[in-house]
Amino acid sequence: MAFRKTRPASLAYFYFDFRDEDKQNVRNFVTSLLVQLSAHSNSCCDILSRVYSEHGNGAQQPSNGVLTSCLKKMLTVAAEHPVYIIVDALDECPDSSGMPTQREAVLDLVEVLVRQHLPNLHICVTSRPEIDIKTRLEPLASTAVSLHDESGQKKYISDYMSSVMYSDRKLQRLRDEDKKLAVELLSERADGM
Repeated sequence: MAFRKTRPASLAYFYFDFRDEDKQNVRNFVTSLLVQLSAHSNSCCDILSRVYSEHGNGAQQPSNGVLTSCLKKMLTVAAEHPVYIIVDALDECPDSSGMPTQREAVLDLVEVLVRQHLPNLHICVTSRPEIDIKTRLEPLASTAVSLHDESGQKKYISDYMSSVMYSDRKLQRLRDEDKKLAVELLSERADGM
C-alpha cells in the first residue's frame, strides 16, 4: 500500500456566537487567529512576540490595525505551506451598531486577506444567506455552496422529524395527520437549520 506524503498545514477556526459577546467582534476574531497560527509556526510566534514586546509586554493593547498587520505578516510567512482559516456563522456577528459595524469590520478583514492573493491561503466562511454578507463575499469567492434551498437537506430534516414524531412516546398520542402536518411545516420552515 502506498501512502501519499502530506505537507504540513495550519488551521485556524473562529465561531461567531450570538450568545457570547466575546465571539462577536473583529478584535477577538483576529486575536484568536493570531494565537492559533502562532501555535503552528515558530516564525509566526516570533511575529506575535515582537508585537507583544513593542506594546510593553502586555501593558498596552495594540490597535486593531496593528493586529491586522501582524496577521497579514503571519500569513505571508506561513504561506510556504497551506493555511486554512474557517470563519463559522458570520451571520451571528452583529451588524446593528457602530461605524463600521462589527460584521462590516470582519468582512473588510476577510476581503483584505483574500486580496493578498497568497497561493496557499484558503478561507472558508459559513453563514446564513444574509444580503450584506452575500454582496461582499460572492465577488471574492472561488467556490460558493448554498445549502438553504437544497432538496437533500430538506429531505434530511423531514426524515429526522418523522423519526422523532413516530418514536417519541409523548408524541405518539397525536393523530397521524397531525404528525404529518407537523413534519411538513417544520421541514419547510426550518430554513436550513
